[in-house]
Amino acid sequence: MQAAILGVLLALGLALGTSTSDASPAASQPVTSEATAAKPQQYLYVLQLVPRLHDDSAWTNADNAAVSQHFQRLQAATATGQVILAGRTTESGDKTMGLVIFEAANEDEARRFMESDPCVIAGVMTATLHPYAVALQRAPRN
Repeated sequence: MQAAILGVLLALGLALGTSTSDASPAASQPVTSEATAAKPQQYLYVLQLVPRLHDDSAWTNADNAAVSQHFQRLQAATATGQVILAGRTTESGDKTMGLVIFEAANEDEARRFMESDPCVIAGVMTATLHPYAVALQRAPRN
């Protein structure tokens, strides 16, 4: 992540005409299109419960199983580094929503990842995909 931040800062400096003379020699090297092409892109998908599940009493065992599989899948993708963060609002019913910020090689791969979410497959949630770029991230706390 630090390399990504350095790249953004360097790109901003170059775009603004800021001198990079204080930067390390490696940071002052131009970014090649090969390096840019190999770098994963960031995406976000927003999840929303389908209307039939806005009522807590409407949930079935199959719906709950899909949510469990969804969570396990996101845990695994977080462990491998693909998912940057995932979470949901604490509101209920039609106000609740979740989001997943993750990396993929391209939009097609990102769409496949989103559409293979167990909650999307089971029809528990709908999802919309958006290109995304993490600009700032808090350092891990000890």
